[in-house]
Amino acid sequence: MDLDLLGWPPDGPTLRLDYERFSYAGKFVMSNTGKAVVRPGADDDRDLSEADDDSEGEAGTPADQGDDYDAVLAAAAFNEDRTDAGTLWIRYITVRKDLRGEGIGPDLADFVADRAADRGYERVRIAVNNPFAYEALYKAGFGYTGETTGIAELVLERPGDRSAERYRAGMAEFRGRGNLSDAERAFVAAADTPPARA
Repeated sequence: MDLDLLGWPPDGPTLRLDYERFSYAGKFVMSNTGKAVVRPGADDDRDLSEADDDSEGEAGTPADQGDDYDAVLAAAAFNEDRTDAGTLWIRYITVRKDLRGEGIGPDLADFVADRAADRGYERVRIAVNNPFAYEALYKAGFGYTGETTGIAELVLERPGDRSAERYRAGMAEFRGRGNLSDAERAFVAAADTPPARA
């Protein structure tokens, strides 16, 4: 797979994603956020075609790059913190529905965080609303800050505290929620040790 940074905020490119294949697709048409994508690489031997999908719409096309742009497998949108110029926030990461759980999201978060460090940002933050995203971001080197934002989203940052105690504190936040799915409940019940960095 190929990872590509399409642009930085505030003049980031717009990106059209099929809302049936990607969560938060509408958030990527805004030009005030930077964007990064994952596309199939020449050495990828998996069948990543979407021929079996009857839905209409483009898998992922920057509005300014035309139809010859490769299919997008995942995308990230990010912008600078309004009150702290040393912090970049990853606002959204979305992975094509049929590819979730394959580690593409953590790879993309890692890529964005590395590019942000190269650009001079001291830290990268992201807020997550489910334990699967929490675990994925730990794999990308993020650690729970102990803070929440938005509608009970846990804030992670890189560099951050990746200790087992801090990891468990975040999972405890999820355990205390009554709105978890059965799969989420089983996942947090078994989660005790932070995953190794991918």
